[in-house]
Amino acid sequence: MENNADLVLEFQTTLKDILTWWMDHTVDREHGGFHGRITNDNEVVKGAVKGSVLNARILWSFSAGYLSEGEGAYLSMAERAFNYIRKYFVDEEYGGVYWSISEAGAPVDTKKQIYAIAFTIFGLTEYYRARPDKEVLELAKQLYQSIEEHSYDKEHGGYEEALTREWRAIADLRLSEKDANEKKTMNTHLHILEAYTNLYRIWQDGELAGKIRGLIKNFTEHIVDGSSHHLRLFFGEDWEVRSNIVSYGHDIEASWLLMEAAEVLEDAALVEKVRKTAIAITRASEEGMNTDGSMSYELEGDHLVKERHWWVQAEAMVGFLNTWKLTGEAGFYERFLHVWDYVRTYIIDGKRGEWFWGRTADGIIMEGEDKAGFWKCPYHNSRACIEVLRRLTSAATI
Repeated sequence: MENNADLVLEFQTTLKDILTWWMDHTVDREHGGFHGRITNDNEVVKGAVKGSVLNARILWSFSAGYLSEGEGAYLSMAERAFNYIRKYFVDEEYGGVYWSISEAGAPVDTKKQIYAIAFTIFGLTEYYRARPDKEVLELAKQLYQSIEEHSYDKEHGGYEEALTREWRAIADLRLSEKDANEKKTMNTHLHILEAYTNLYRIWQDGELAGKIRGLIKNFTEHIVDGSSHHLRLFFGEDWEVRSNIVSYGHDIEASWLLMEAAEVLEDAALVEKVRKTAIAITRASEEGMNTDGSMSYELEGDHLVKERHWWVQAEAMVGFLNTWKLTGEAGFYERFLHVWDYVRTYIIDGKRGEWFWGRTADGIIMEGEDKAGFWKCPYHNSRACIEVLRRLTSAATI
C-alpha cells in the first residue's frame, strides 16, 4: 500500500487544483454567477445558457471544499453561487427551480426536472452546513415539499421524472437526449436519495427519514437487479424495466451512496442489509474494469462502450475505497490505487487545469467536450477527493 500521508497530500492538492481552476476560469463578472460553458482550451463560450444542475453542483462543491479544507475563498464562492441560484433559478411563482436560464439570467427552459431540484437541495444543505442560515434551510425544505407534493407516486412508490413549470404532465421527461423517455429513472432516484440524506443531516424530520427508507427500498426491490446486482436504469410508472443498459459508473456510485443513506438513519439492521447490497453492487461493477486501471463507461446490450469518462473514474475511486473499508479485502484498495493512477496520468489536464471529459478506448482525449458546461461540473471530482480524504484519514477498515 502507498504511504497514507503521501496519498492524503495528493488528494488535498488535487482538490485545491480543481477548485482553484473553477475560481479562476468560471466566474461571470459581467452577468453574475458562473459562465455556462467553457471549452477544453479554457475559452468562455459567449451566450451559453446556464443550467441549474451546474450551479447547484458549484454551490455544493465550494461548500464541501470549505468544510473539508477551511479555505475562506471557497466559502465566498459558495455564497456567490447561493445568491445567484436564489435570485435567478428559484421559481417564485410556482416553486421549484428552472432547468436553465440565459447568460443574462432570464428563464429559458422552465420545466421542473426533479433531478435538478434534488441537486439544488443537495447544494443548499451543504451550504447550510458551511454557513448555517435559516433562509437556506427553509428553501431546501420548500424544495423537498415540492418534490413530495408533485413528483412522489403514491400508488407505486418512487418519483416521476419531470413536469411543466406549473407542475402538470409533460411529454418529454428526459434529462438529456441520450436518456430514455420514461416516467422513472435510476439516476433521479439516486440523487433524490443523496439530497435527502444531506437534508437529514441538518433536519432530523421523521417524515424525511421515512422517505429515505422508501428510496432505499426502491433500490433494493426495483432498481438493483437481484441476479446481476447491476442497476436497472429506466422504468415505467409501475416499475416495469425499460432498459438493458449497464452503467458501470452509476453502479459504483450507488454502492457508496446507498451506504451513506443507511448510515445517516443510524439503524444497525438497515445498515447491515444495505452493506451486503453495496458490496454485491461493487463486485458487479468490476466487470467494467480495464487492464490500464480505468473503468469503462457502459454496456449497451452486448456492446461495451470503452470510453473512460472523468466522472466514472471519480466514482470508482470512492466506491472501491469504500468497499475496502466495508470488507477489509485488499483487492478493493488495489482497485482504488489503480484507478487513481489512471486519473492522475490520463484524466487530469496538467497543462490547462481541471480534468478532461475522458478518453476513447484507444486512449485519445475525447474531442468536442468541455471543461465546464451543462454536465461538466466540479462535483464528481471534488467530491471524490473529499470522500477519499475522509476515508483515508478515518480509522482502518470497519
